[in-house]
Amino acid sequence: MDRVPESTVATRTTGAGASVVAVDRLAAGKVLRNTYLLLSATLLWSASCAGVSMSLGLPYPGILLTLVGFYGLLFAIGRLRNSAWSVALVFALTGFMGYTLGPILSHYVRVIPNGGSVVMTALGITGVAFLSLSAYAVVSRRSFSFMGSFLFVGSITAFVLGLVAIFFHLTGLSLAVAGLFTLLSCGIILWQTGEIVNGGETNYVLATVTLYVQIYNMFLSLLQLLGLSSRN
Repeated sequence: MDRVPESTVATRTTGAGASVVAVDRLAAGKVLRNTYLLLSATLLWSASCAGVSMSLGLPYPGILLTLVGFYGLLFAIGRLRNSAWSVALVFALTGFMGYTLGPILSHYVRVIPNGGSVVMTALGITGVAFLSLSAYAVVSRRSFSFMGSFLFVGSITAFVLGLVAIFFHLTGLSLAVAGLFTLLSCGIILWQTGEIVNGGETNYVLATVTLYVQIYNMFLSLLQLLGLSSRN
């Protein structure tokens, strides 16, 4: 895997416009390949950490510690995004999130009726959704940049509402937020993949983190929705 470049967009002029387009697409393809390689590795690493967390019966660290760990590592990745250290920090982030996922999965398996089936169903839907959305964005080469502002505002709104639902124990709002996060995750996967394909995102580390977080959010949101359905 190549070292994170400052920019992989071709800037040198060529004799023909078609050559510039070809070079740009080659650079975008390189970013896309590196993103999927790193994403695959971090998903496997995160799943391994979740499995270890489950087998050891580790406790959930709590919402505050989870947020501090997540945003602290996210800030560090952003600051060192053009350094080789950023890759190590991505594994630290995804490993930490895998650890936090372990106790949640243990709860679903032990407490929810057919909990194992619920977990596998949520995982399957998440996988199919990600592959389908990514394939559409790559094949169509459409730009989804027009969705950026809406997705940003929607994510902030969902995050705040999610905190309200947690601290005030509002089950109905929590389910609504889970549904909203599922839709937002789909939109952000389309947007981020479109940015990579069209040269708008040139840093595969940042792209990997964005896609990983959406997969994580979608999986947890589907777990919550399917878990309630199983209980009923």
